[in-house]
Amino acid sequence: MADISHPPMEQLQDLEYCIDSNPPWPETILLAFQNYILVIGTSVMIPSLLVPLMGGSDGDKARVIQTLLFVSGINTLLQTLFGTRLPAVVGGSFAYVMPILYIINDSSLQQIPNHHDRFEQTMRAIQGALIVASSIQIVAGYSQLWGLFSRFFSPLGMAPVVGLVGLGLFQRGFPMVGNCVEIGLPMLLLVIGVSQYLKQTRLLKDIPIFERFPLLICITIIWIYSIILTASGAYRNKPYATQLSCRTDKANLVSTAPWFKFPYPLQWGPPTFSAGHSFAMMSSVLVSMVESTGAYMAASRLAIATPPPAYVLSRGIGWQGIGLLLDGLYGTGTGSTVSVENVGLLGLTRVGSRRVVQLSAAFMIFFSMLGKFGAVFASIPFPIYAALYCILFGLVGAVGLSLLQFTNMNSMRNLIIIGLSIFLGISIPQYFNEYATRYHGLVRTNAGWFNAFLNTIFSSSPTVGLIVAVFLDNTLDVVNSKKDRGMPWWVKFRTFRGDNRNEEFYTLPFNLNRFFPPT
Repeated sequence: MADISHPPMEQLQDLEYCIDSNPPWPETILLAFQNYILVIGTSVMIPSLLVPLMGGSDGDKARVIQTLLFVSGINTLLQTLFGTRLPAVVGGSFAYVMPILYIINDSSLQQIPNHHDRFEQTMRAIQGALIVASSIQIVAGYSQLWGLFSRFFSPLGMAPVVGLVGLGLFQRGFPMVGNCVEIGLPMLLLVIGVSQYLKQTRLLKDIPIFERFPLLICITIIWIYSIILTASGAYRNKPYATQLSCRTDKANLVSTAPWFKFPYPLQWGPPTFSAGHSFAMMSSVLVSMVESTGAYMAASRLAIATPPPAYVLSRGIGWQGIGLLLDGLYGTGTGSTVSVENVGLLGLTRVGSRRVVQLSAAFMIFFSMLGKFGAVFASIPFPIYAALYCILFGLVGAVGLSLLQFTNMNSMRNLIIIGLSIFLGISIPQYFNEYATRYHGLVRTNAGWFNAFLNTIFSSSPTVGLIVAVFLDNTLDVVNSKKDRGMPWWVKFRTFRGDNRNEEFYTLPFNLNRFFPPT
């Protein structure tokens, strides 16, 4: 026992830049560009999945990708300036896919014969559902309801939630690497080698380039390698699915993207509203709130900040609601949430600077308007991103499990709660996803919106984990387990003034706290 010398620590010690400290400008610019390249992955994947089902052409897909990146940049700036102020990128979310598929398969839309007309009408229906559903986050955030609910959280309850924010995305990891293993596996091994084994090697005196820029280095090498494979005809006679995953020219984004296009509100026409569509979309909003809360917890730890107090969490959720409203107005084709992969990047590069993320938001806005230029980067094969997700999602999951250091893991009560919440958080969504198809989820009643609602909730690992962990943690022997749950350490972070460091990390800019005093 005398050899154990790792007491619990509130903040990670081997990160180089915290939320308020900034690298030199050349490093900042490259780190921001690295964040921009990473967020492109999800921004391309979601429209590539949904737009063809909506009846859209490759040109429509390119415009949706541009719009999604543009609004993601705006939402990221709003969140880092006025929301939680954590270095978190806000981008497109897969949590909204199931309700969107329900809208796409609405019989009234499927009957439209012209593909382009069907695309525009479906996009307007999605916009209307997003606009209505955004009210959930706006009300829950600015009324402090989410902050009140967060008072039921503890380190024991949040560890599985934050852990599942990363680990629950395992389907987007190696299964997608395996879609083109000759590209994905070298990428995975190269990133591990460059970021971990070469991190102490310094080609430049003051900049650890392998530790700071592993994504830029590895993506460049493997992308060139994949271009050579494509040009040499390696995939000429391969199945279509293989070509779609491996080829660098299959997405047709460069040829169809406009040279310059400025996304603007209602560019697809006025939104249409349906009660069923809106109710279905509200399930994704609830899932997004849970997943974002877990991501904020991870981001605060990787940025060497205190856990965000209830007031700050509510403020962040409120601004996410504003962001979702912008998604609906601009027509991004999906809703937004905190990008888990970009949170993981904070830990991989050991840089938790807010300025880096804000500059990456500027890159998103700028390059989204230069269609051809952005489309070049959007042609990076998906398995390259999947290899990155294996590392980044795993890192976020580990950050969640690190919260267990503040709890008593020799308590059988705690072991049962942690084990059950993590196991069910993985097992239940896997069961729901196993029976999901393009047209139906596991729940199949005559009410389509009800099906989409339940299928979305129980297909989210963090949401299932939260339901199980928070319920058990607040009902099993609560009075006698305060220390075991980690509450003596956690309680000071419930309120803004509970810890003096909160003011340093979360105070609004431009002296706005005078008008919006924290509680």
